[in-house]
Amino acid sequence: MEQNTSSVYTPPKHFLSAATIVLNVHKEILLIKGPMRGWEMPGGIVEEGESLTDAAIRETKEESGIDIEVVKFCGVFQNVNKSICNTLFLGKPTGGILTTSPESLEVGFFPIEQALKMITIENFRQRIEYCLDSSKHPFCVEFENL
Repeated sequence: MEQNTSSVYTPPKHFLSAATIVLNVHKEILLIKGPMRGWEMPGGIVEEGESLTDAAIRETKEESGIDIEVVKFCGVFQNVNKSICNTLFLGKPTGGILTTSPESLEVGFFPIEQALKMITIENFRQRIEYCLDSSKHPFCVEFENL
C-alpha cells in the first residue's frame, strides 16, 4: 500500500515576528516603506528553526539591503486578538547598500524626529519610542486590535 506523502499546509495559530530599530552613526533610523502599511522598521515572521536574532538580521537584509549586528533585545509587543508576538531589537549597520524589494518600495535612514512623523501606524511609532528608551527595557506590551 502506497503512503500519501503530500502535506497540507496548516497555518500556525500564533505568529512570531522579529523587527529591528537600526541606528547608524548619525543616530538616524532605518525605515522601509511597505506597499500596504507605509513607513515602518524592517521585520517579519520568524521561520521554523530560525532564532529571533537571525530572523531580525535576515528580514533587515531582505527588506533594506543593509547588513546589521543585533546590539540589544528590547522587548515584545503582543497583538492579543491577532495572536502575533513581535520581538524588537536594536541594531547597527555593518554593511550592505540601501536596496528596495517587493516588501519595500522605498528605504532610507532618517533623523529620529522625522522618522517618527513618517510612520502612520501608531503602535509602530510606539515600538520605536520604547526601543529608544532604555529605561523601558525589557518591555512587554499587550494590546488588542479589534
